[in-house]
Amino acid sequence: MAYKGNSFKNNSQNSRPKDSKTTIKAIPKKSSPLIKSFDSIDFSEGQKKALKILGLFLIISSFLFAVAFISYLFTWKEDQSYINSTNGGWSTLFSTAEELEEQLGNLPIVENKLGKLGALLANQFIFEWFGVSSFLFILLMFTVGYKLLYKKSILPIWKTLLYTLTGIIFLSITFGFIQDFIADTPRILEGKFGYWTNQLLNAQIGKYGVGGLIIFSYLALLVLVYNLDLKFSFLSSSSNKTKSEEEDYVFKSDVAPSAPINTIKEQPEEDDFGNEMVIEVSNTLKNQVNNPLTLNERYAHLQEENLPQEEEILEEDEAINSVTFETKPTFIEEPVEEIKDNAIELTVNTPLEIEEPVEDTSLSLAVEEVKEEKQITANDLVAQFGEYDPKLDLSGYQHPTLDLLKEYGSGKITINQQELEANKNKIVDTLRHYSIEIEHIKATIGPTVTLYEIIPKPGVRISKIKNLEDDIALSLAALGIRIIAPMPGKGTIGIEVPNSNPEMVSMRSVLATEKFQKTDMDLPIALGKTISNEVFIADLAKMPHLLVAGATGQGKSVGINAILTSLLYKKHPAELKFVLVDPKKVELSLFKKIERHFLAKLPGEEDAIITDTKKVINTLNSLCIEMDQRYDLLKNGQVRNLKEYNAKFVNRRLNPEEGHRFLPFIVLIVDEFADLMMTAGKEVETPIARLAQLARAVGIHLVIATQRPSVNIITGTIKANFPARLAFRVLSKVDSRTILDSGGADQLIGRGDMLLSTGSDLIRIQCAFVDTPEVEGISDFIGGQRGYPSAFMLPEYVDESGDGSGSTDFDFSDRDQLFEEAARLIVMHQQGSTSLIQRKLKLGYNRAGRIIDQLEAAGIVGPFEGSKAREVLYPDEYSLEQFLDTLKK
Repeated sequence: MAYKGNSFKNNSQNSRPKDSKTTIKAIPKKSSPLIKSFDSIDFSEGQKKALKILGLFLIISSFLFAVAFISYLFTWKEDQSYINSTNGGWSTLFSTAEELEEQLGNLPIVENKLGKLGALLANQFIFEWFGVSSFLFILLMFTVGYKLLYKKSILPIWKTLLYTLTGIIFLSITFGFIQDFIADTPRILEGKFGYWTNQLLNAQIGKYGVGGLIIFSYLALLVLVYNLDLKFSFLSSSSNKTKSEEEDYVFKSDVAPSAPINTIKEQPEEDDFGNEMVIEVSNTLKNQVNNPLTLNERYAHLQEENLPQEEEILEEDEAINSVTFETKPTFIEEPVEEIKDNAIELTVNTPLEIEEPVEDTSLSLAVEEVKEEKQITANDLVAQFGEYDPKLDLSGYQHPTLDLLKEYGSGKITINQQELEANKNKIVDTLRHYSIEIEHIKATIGPTVTLYEIIPKPGVRISKIKNLEDDIALSLAALGIRIIAPMPGKGTIGIEVPNSNPEMVSMRSVLATEKFQKTDMDLPIALGKTISNEVFIADLAKMPHLLVAGATGQGKSVGINAILTSLLYKKHPAELKFVLVDPKKVELSLFKKIERHFLAKLPGEEDAIITDTKKVINTLNSLCIEMDQRYDLLKNGQVRNLKEYNAKFVNRRLNPEEGHRFLPFIVLIVDEFADLMMTAGKEVETPIARLAQLARAVGIHLVIATQRPSVNIITGTIKANFPARLAFRVLSKVDSRTILDSGGADQLIGRGDMLLSTGSDLIRIQCAFVDTPEVEGISDFIGGQRGYPSAFMLPEYVDESGDGSGSTDFDFSDRDQLFEEAARLIVMHQQGSTSLIQRKLKLGYNRAGRIIDQLEAAGIVGPFEGSKAREVLYPDEYSLEQFLDTLKK
């Protein structure tokens, strides 16, 4: 025998082989089907408010009903006298006392604490309907109201509804049956429903038949709801030794009968498929072990019988033996005989041949039933707390109203028939001069451009018409003639001719359309109207990045404002963040007021709108770090993109304690990219290229604008990752080919006229106009609302020279209160990570970032290394404590 603590184990060669383990068949518990609740329904904001108001109404109504019902129990005579004297009472609910006195004379005074309404309600529910069982309506109203108001269930809604309605009916009938045996009692216990139901049943089956039917109904309900076992035992349990399939199982061991009953606790660790279970056996011996030698003899006897026995000796006089042995579940083959004292049977299966127990040495065991703890699933969390709502922090946020935008022009296209006819004749005459005949011509009028579609006669070469572009422009005396030969998807040739009186497209007219208001795009941007006068809305999330180019004064900055305005009108601050880069320092300054709502910035920076080139480089590299961190979260969450990740997080299937969080979209907007490329070059191009290549899946999207679309500004690496390009008017065909890979941008008429290239398609759009006062009004409206404590913080970045986004100056007297605890945490885990401090110490990102800066300045962790965790410079806690002691001196 070998001792270990207070236990001993049998190490003899005669002990049971390792493979011959007692096995137990674990029966899995079947789960009942769940009823789908309205928690899974995606309600709108207005519907959520309406449900809260309804819940509040139900809760208050339940208290008022309780007052009326309880008062009615004491004042029912007076209340009924008033109701009977007014012939029902409900018609006089809104009549004054003077009016009733004139009509009906003197009336009894209403004694109910809720007045006439309380008397009428209580009389209707209690006397006219269901009696005192109507009190269950109060429970139902309160339970449903609490669920609607707080999104938490104090009782299961569907079960409460079913049990309450059933209880109302059965209690009313039961009280009616009881009152039939009591004379001269008021009919407020059962109500008219219970009374007439009993009268009807009495006429059919008599009073005793009604009693039997009620008893049967109650027992049937108990069986249905609780699966009640209606078994009655008339025989003594001590005289029976029978097998029962519904009993639990018996385990018999070859031990003296004088030993007390043992207790086995099953704790199934895993399932039935080859995994193991553990059984703990507790055996209490009271003053039975007086001689250690006798116990050894008994142990040797058990070894000779080849029976497994393991015990732990605690004390010599009274011992509590605790043995642990592992079992592998197999199929049940040989149930062991039952034992006395109504012990629960434990079916075991073993490959060993166990001999019959020696007489007077059997030891009976009482087996406790296994209580399996239910694991909390994501569905349980959703049912209890509801889905995670990222908008809850700013639940009162209101989107800007359309009143902040101005209406320019009439918004309707005016058809000038004379102009259309004149342009048609000039086009036809010009083509005839070159022997080109036309079969058909059609005009499509837009806000600034009219498209003439022509179908030439057979045999005419398209290239011949294409070469006449300048001649047609000369004949029409118009600037901006563009020939599309052929038109994509059509068997026609298009000639775009500017209108003599162009119509301005206002931002308000675009945002007010149903197409924009009801769009389900992730990042909808309303660019304007096409030449067919249709509102054009694109999804930035699917572009996924946008390259904007155009000469000075052609509407490029207005286009940027249109993109920002569209997103501000559609998205909540919790769903979207902007990183604004403005080398001009004046174009995007109006959006500074929305810093605490929509803007993102580096830690330690005062201004969220970046104008300094050095800070632009740090910001771009910080975005790369944010991108890498987001990809790590997506990998841990086992999803492929941001939309799937956020959906999983909202449904509470990701644990925030493991670093998971709701990820908003991030849109980087650079107003003048050429200036950055001239001053920084590769330092800017490299992170921009990385973001353009990888960031789309994690919700980071780029909008880059420049007025110089030359090859040294828009390099091949950048162009390859910007499939969506937006071109305003440029000065040369070379610039047009640089930005669009085709001509046409040099033939635009300016003032918001633009071409959008999305792969192979080229769409001409008139950009929606939004003026500076409108942008300022929108910013004031958003900035005047309650926002977050600060702007959205991007990850800290430190460049090779040691200069970074956060200050590394550290005053040891001004260190954080959790500095030492964070230092011990970092050294213990050997991982210099801001997210580790956030998770373990439950801190916000800003405070955790400051602590990691202090740890770096103190020499506890190394410098920032991009997406990698910082190096921990102390190998163990002992050396750290020595260093911390020096700081205290």
